[in-house]
Amino acid sequence: MRTDTPPDVLPSRDHLPATGRDVPVPVLDVVIPVFNEEKDLGPCVLRLHDHLARTFPYPFRITVADNASTDRTPQVAAELTGRVEEVRHVRLDQKGRGRALRAVWSASDAPVLAYMDVDLSTDLNALLPLVAPLISGHSDLAIGSRLARSSRVVRGPKREFISRAYNLILRGSLHARFSDAQCGFKAIRGDVARVLLPLVEDTGWFFDTEMLVLAERAGLRIHEVPVDWVDDPDSTVHIVRTAADDLKGVWRVGRALAVGALPLDRLARPFGDDPRDRGLTGVPGGLTRQLVGFCVVGALSTLFYLLLYSGFRTFTGSQPANALALLISAVANTAANRRLTFGVRGRDRAVRHQAQGLVVFAIGLALTSGSLAALDAASAHPAHATEVTVLLAANLAATVLRFLLLRAWVFPEGNTGAPSCSATLHDPRNAR
Repeated sequence: MRTDTPPDVLPSRDHLPATGRDVPVPVLDVVIPVFNEEKDLGPCVLRLHDHLARTFPYPFRITVADNASTDRTPQVAAELTGRVEEVRHVRLDQKGRGRALRAVWSASDAPVLAYMDVDLSTDLNALLPLVAPLISGHSDLAIGSRLARSSRVVRGPKREFISRAYNLILRGSLHARFSDAQCGFKAIRGDVARVLLPLVEDTGWFFDTEMLVLAERAGLRIHEVPVDWVDDPDSTVHIVRTAADDLKGVWRVGRALAVGALPLDRLARPFGDDPRDRGLTGVPGGLTRQLVGFCVVGALSTLFYLLLYSGFRTFTGSQPANALALLISAVANTAANRRLTFGVRGRDRAVRHQAQGLVVFAIGLALTSGSLAALDAASAHPAHATEVTVLLAANLAATVLRFLLLRAWVFPEGNTGAPSCSATLHDPRNAR
């Protein structure tokens, strides 16, 4: 097993070493992105600093990320920097919360990075539970959730409806499993940020959502913390404009994920960090997982095929209907197995895989067409139900052969270009 880790692959999660407060490099860097917050900035930073000094057992830093404020916010931030040792100030010339977080997090030397809104709507007692899983090495990212069952939230019905509707959209369109994308209370490990942030395009309010969706799709672990949260009635967020920008972001990310345009395999954990990667004597690596995935995809593909066949059969003969239905379902089947069963992401060799899948399709076509030809020879006018039964039996036989060909030829272990458990187990070079 290789011990060196290239810059585009995440290192194994390790518990950060225990250190005293006199260590020059902070363990935690809390970023407060601000725009024209001259009134709230001072009380926010002083309150946060007091809380961390009393409760946080590691060295910390508070970074004020001023993204193009036009009021006295820069002066207030400079005064805080001179007054409090653990506070620093970064000035950006362009607006955008995502832009500010990307700039500060990318340049920070702290192993754990966090951010919170300047209004401190979230109870600070959740800060240590938020970053503890990252310090321990258990998780990659952590988010505060206002929608958890045990959260205690005070806000108006309008913001409540918008927040829940937005998260329902994420679940339905991007299949997100995290509960609250918009809560301004999140943390990420520094090594994860250095690999993940270059993939995040948004520079505004959708930055959080995009980061979480990509992290989740890459298999990173996201820890959720129930929070107590009180709405700030003086918030300057433009809800309608923000919602419109978020929906545009959902469309953009969803389209990129659908066509495999995002190199999420860059976020793969190296060999040895996933217990499923451990070699077990006598157990073929990943076979059980691949069989389950293949069966699920196969069942859905067979249903899709039968629906297509029944539709085409209404205006054409059985052979053309079978060929069309099998061709369309085969393309969908290859794409689904490529991503879900064998864990291949991105566009690399996608055309080659589809071409090989068409060869497998041709074999399946020969089996099913031969079955139909035999049925026609046995009966001049077979019933539609009989045709479907014969095709179903032929497809089951073709399915077994398809799995063997996909596993051994189209997506062979150690040569898929993806960070699947089986590929990592049999060829540690894939961790490079």
